[in-house]
Amino acid sequence: MTPYLIRIDIFPLKSLDGVSVDQATVLASGALAGDRTYALFDSQNRFINGKRNAAIHRLRSTFSQPGETITLAIDGESSTATFHLQKQRQGLETWLSDYFQQPVILQENRDLGFPDDTDAAGPTLISTATLQAVATWYSLTLEETRRRFRTNLEIDGVPAFWEDQLFGPDPAPVRFAVGSVILDGINPCQRCIVPTRNAFSGAATPNFQKTFIQQRNATLPAWAPRQRFNHFYRLAVNTKIAAQGGQVLKVGDSVSVI
Repeated sequence: MTPYLIRIDIFPLKSLDGVSVDQATVLASGALAGDRTYALFDSQNRFINGKRNAAIHRLRSTFSQPGETITLAIDGESSTATFHLQKQRQGLETWLSDYFQQPVILQENRDLGFPDDTDAAGPTLISTATLQAVATWYSLTLEETRRRFRTNLEIDGVPAFWEDQLFGPDPAPVRFAVGSVILDGINPCQRCIVPTRNAFSGAATPNFQKTFIQQRNATLPAWAPRQRFNHFYRLAVNTKIAAQGGQVLKVGDSVSVI
């Protein structure tokens, strides 16, 4: 096996479409620069995301480089709207408030972003073979499966579920390297309702979670520490990156367990 980093995805605005990039800089916090820098909140300061609102799946978004503007569209409709994320924030919030039929506030965090797991705020990691295996459980395409699980780093050159060795039988981290960056694998990522839905329409896939749990249990590899699975609705690895601000992850980097 020759594991290597084949893909990097960042998600500039939490819960909206991702951007595939050739490299990503590690922030002092251990998060990736540009990943989940922005998030949407309601008037009670709660996230507006896929967990709470399936309508978010129908929003298409593209970002300029280096992410200063966002162009939004509703899936299946031809009209678009473009906003500068700093200079036209009020207009963006108004457009989103009209779409969601409730007040929407855009917040920004350039130091950490808005990760799902603030204790393991490094990039999430999965292998291409894992995504392909999961796709076969539902007759999905690789791209659709990738969009549903929304991971940052994708590894090729390995068999399905290879990444299950990047966390140990107890909470002690497993250390591994991607290029010159050292990461600590923390735990298998607990999934939410988002992967159960079509990534474009938001329509639910029947029995998605039940099928996933059955298949994940049946295909769990020998190298996976089974005791870290209090349930089998877990996929990909949560990580931490400590004291490596300014380091760069690049597509093509080799991957090795230390």
